[in-house]
Amino acid sequence: MAVSKKAAQKFDGERFNLRKLNELEVRKQYEIENANRFAALENLSDDEDINTAWQNIKENIKTTAKESLSVHELKHHKPRFDDECLGFLGQRKQAKMQLIQDPSQSDVNNLNNARREASRLFRNKQKAYVKAKFEELESNSKIKNFRDLYRDIIDFKKGYQPRTNIVKDEKGDLVADSHSVVTRWRN
Repeated sequence: MAVSKKAAQKFDGERFNLRKLNELEVRKQYEIENANRFAALENLSDDEDINTAWQNIKENIKTTAKESLSVHELKHHKPRFDDECLGFLGQRKQAKMQLIQDPSQSDVNNLNNARREASRLFRNKQKAYVKAKFEELESNSKIKNFRDLYRDIIDFKKGYQPRTNIVKDEKGDLVADSHSVVTRWRN
């Protein structure tokens, strides 16, 4: 009994590398291991609890997928904002606090220099990020990985989209607090 791709894709928060099923040897190995595990389950009695039977089936599918397909690693993009950026923000904040506590021309110059350096670093980080993104798009294009290519192009065109938790209530007014949003969705 072979398990469909959809069923093996995600179990209990674990994602499996389904692209390996495109390889003939891996697919055959997955089907054989799965059939062997389910052959052992055929000896179950009819009066056994349905929840226990389901747990056995689920565990068999998970272990077979772990052994054959391995767990799918999510892409981790390098964040543009790292510890170096955090350090420059701390320097800028410290220069600003110094200016507020003791306003003098040297503190103004110190703050301007800190702002300038932080802005320069952020611009350079942004340029490096965009350059890396374009290189990734180019490599996806060369290897004909069109799904990732188009997904990244769409993400790049949209830019940052902050998540909003605002809905309209029955009257058409906007509701923003989390409790009211949850009750509105429940209704």
